[in-house]
Amino acid sequence: MKKIIDPWGAKLPESYEKIVKDFGLEQYRDNFPEPNRLMRRGVVFAGRDMNIIAEAIKHNKPYYVLSGIMPSNEKIHLGTKMVVENIRYFQEHAARTYVLVADLEAAATRGVSLEEARKTALEFHIPAYIALGLNPEKTIFYFQSDNKDVMHLAYEFSKKITLNEFRAIYGIADPGRIMSALTQVGDILYPQLERRMPGIIPVGIDQDPHIRLTRDIVNRTKEKYKFFAPAGLYHKYTPSLDGSFKMSKSKPDSMIELPEDIKSVAKKIKKAISGGRDTLEEHRKLGAVIEKDMCYELLKMHLIEDDEELKQIHDDYASGKLTSGEIKDIACKKMTIFMQEFAHKLNKAKSQINKLNFIRFS
Repeated sequence: MKKIIDPWGAKLPESYEKIVKDFGLEQYRDNFPEPNRLMRRGVVFAGRDMNIIAEAIKHNKPYYVLSGIMPSNEKIHLGTKMVVENIRYFQEHAARTYVLVADLEAAATRGVSLEEARKTALEFHIPAYIALGLNPEKTIFYFQSDNKDVMHLAYEFSKKITLNEFRAIYGIADPGRIMSALTQVGDILYPQLERRMPGIIPVGIDQDPHIRLTRDIVNRTKEKYKFFAPAGLYHKYTPSLDGSFKMSKSKPDSMIELPEDIKSVAKKIKKAISGGRDTLEEHRKLGAVIEKDMCYELLKMHLIEDDEELKQIHDDYASGKLTSGEIKDIACKKMTIFMQEFAHKLNKAKSQINKLNFIRFS
């Protein structure tokens, strides 16, 4: 049976341990200095060539971090929040930072016109990234459709992979996805046209096929380009509030989007799967089954920055001192603060859109 991770969302992996084994990933083991919340708590769990980037940080050598925006919706999910947090980490550790708008991919795979994609990116997605912590003054932006260098790379790279090889990586090979994937390879390597240097791509694990394809193409074009193969940094999914492996739009009552009305979010949190016992007496005696509690996962992955504060909540819940209802109340309060701050920062970022550093192509 073929082992496939699907970047377009049709298939989910069975477990993170199995992913690491099946796809030859490196486990994350405190690779980077001053790790952020996601790194410290095991949400970042694997990657590729992470030590190359760690060495670049340690010795103050040039490297870049790159990510793409898919401008197909006027909301983003919590997975995007984690990507931005990891971009911010590398940005704060001297990475040259690129954020591209994947308007061509949106047209090819989502049916979004280039005009609509540009409008959505400028009015929502880029401001949302800034609201989540991206430093716009230290970020280089561009639209795929404006970047002829990326297009030229994509067409050149199309000669370096066969249809069967593409199917082996992605499980599907329709023309739109083929062109989208090759364009992403061009995006990932584009910064090295200006200067050869290592780069890292922080993503959810479902995007690993793009990293693998890029690394294959780097190897097949090394005589001409001598690109560094991109490093990857992979975070876990935010689990669905119903206990499923990943939040999904197919289960809107168990997922949280940004922005979202806080009353709607609180209602979902109140219904989330908990680790509490069947009775209060049993809970006080045995404590919570924390690994089953989806609100605790929200606190750990997204809502509590301070490790000591999280540890206190963990210990009190594990001992039965805190109930599942109290954990949900904490999550509601923390989420309210986060949503309010996000809305405020989003509005502020929208006013900065004309000052951004977009690459100007002739």
